[in-house]
Amino acid sequence: MVVLSKIYTRTGDAGDTALGNGERVAKHSARVTAYGTVDELNATLGMARLYAPEDTDGQLSRIQNDLFDLGADLCRPDMEMDADAEYPPLRVTEAQVTRLETEIDAMNARLEPLRSFVLPGGTALSAHLHLCRTVARRAERLTVDLATDEQVNPAAVKYLNRLSDWFFVAARIANDDGRADVLWKPGANR
Repeated sequence: MVVLSKIYTRTGDAGDTALGNGERVAKHSARVTAYGTVDELNATLGMARLYAPEDTDGQLSRIQNDLFDLGADLCRPDMEMDADAEYPPLRVTEAQVTRLETEIDAMNARLEPLRSFVLPGGTALSAHLHLCRTVARRAERLTVDLATDEQVNPAAVKYLNRLSDWFFVAARIANDDGRADVLWKPGANR
């Protein structure tokens, strides 16, 4: 599916790039901005994985692969599936969303209910997962914005929405199952 024998091609020197279907668009287009932010999220997640224990790292590895699926989904604006296409568009599925929900429920069962908002921090892994959460939210906002003007797979939007929730709950797990969460103290520094 992908062969990268030469990294630079000079085809984007004028400020445009090719989408997955070959269409050329401006590099600042809403679609490129959305999937570029998903790529940024994937890189941020790679940093978080440096601090993850083996079981969490396995989950993060699956999410990184899903994020490549998501980028491939977003870079193909043609939503109709061509059964005869050599490479039909790769789409995020409801099953990927459901897997996130199942994992969120399992992690959340270990946590006490929150009595305050959580500040990003605590362990290094937790802080990195909070950063992932905020980049995921930005990617979601950009994808929702894209969907107001162009076709977008609805499961892609759901995936990003659940993913930011997944990062939030996983960040609490990384803080000794929430016991080491850094809690917001309203007005503490007035």
